[in-house]
Amino acid sequence: MFKGSLTALITPFKNQKIDDEAFIRLINDQIAAGTDGLVVCGTTGESATMSQEEYEHVVSLCIQTVNHRIPVIVGTGANNTDKALDQTHFAWKMGADAALIVTPYYNKPTQNGLFAHYKAIQDSIDLPIILYNVPGRTGVNLTIETIGKLAELPRIVGIKDATADLLRPIEIRKVAGPSFDILSGEDATVVAFLAHGGDGCISVSANIVPKELAELHHAWQAGNFKKVAEIRDKLHDLHLAMFVETNPCPVKYAAALLGYGDGSVRLPLVEITDASKKVVEKVLAKIRV
Repeated sequence: MFKGSLTALITPFKNQKIDDEAFIRLINDQIAAGTDGLVVCGTTGESATMSQEEYEHVVSLCIQTVNHRIPVIVGTGANNTDKALDQTHFAWKMGADAALIVTPYYNKPTQNGLFAHYKAIQDSIDLPIILYNVPGRTGVNLTIETIGKLAELPRIVGIKDATADLLRPIEIRKVAGPSFDILSGEDATVVAFLAHGGDGCISVSANIVPKELAELHHAWQAGNFKKVAEIRDKLHDLHLAMFVETNPCPVKYAAALLGYGDGSVRLPLVEITDASKKVVEKVLAKIRV
């Protein structure tokens, strides 16, 4: 259902306000570049620092701008099951193609609690759900066993796994079956992830190089591994630079250099240091050659 290069969209700001013009332009540029799908209001989109009004505005604006040209996946997760359900219902009402739901952070639920959380949401709404496992941010990890149990539910269709553990796609495929979408959340290891049975990547770097990353995935699907290797090697330093400080601070700075917003983030995140800016600038200059 969902595969290839899916961009984890930034939310461009201008003077700390959402920059609608830049956001619309970013979306249209992504589609023109061949991106396979968009993720709005995920970690990279800074949904954690948005008001509910802002969240709903960004989701609606994205879905309206895309207008069914490619799939739109909306980040609807929360550490409160009722809130996650409300946001998932809003995404469904607006016409989203799927919901990306992160494991509840801070609460540290057990595996039984995680299963109950996702089941409660999928039982209440007719929208495909992609699990989002990122223990480095949430403090909780979906086990392979729990993923297998969740994959049996009709509306749990895939997972974004951001552990950087390259055994995970193999192990998930064994318990979840061939039709379950396994998406990487880590750009730097995406080719290895695909080789281990993954279907695609929800990518931070695709905000900056959407055409190249779409081409990488399309080349992989076509069996053109020489081209895959060329793009992989060309973009390796960019992937590292996008995480030289906490995501999305580096990618927002890079996007601002390309004309999308002013690069600002909201507290408790702060602008990247001058040293980190030089890292980002050097990589952008290199890949533009």
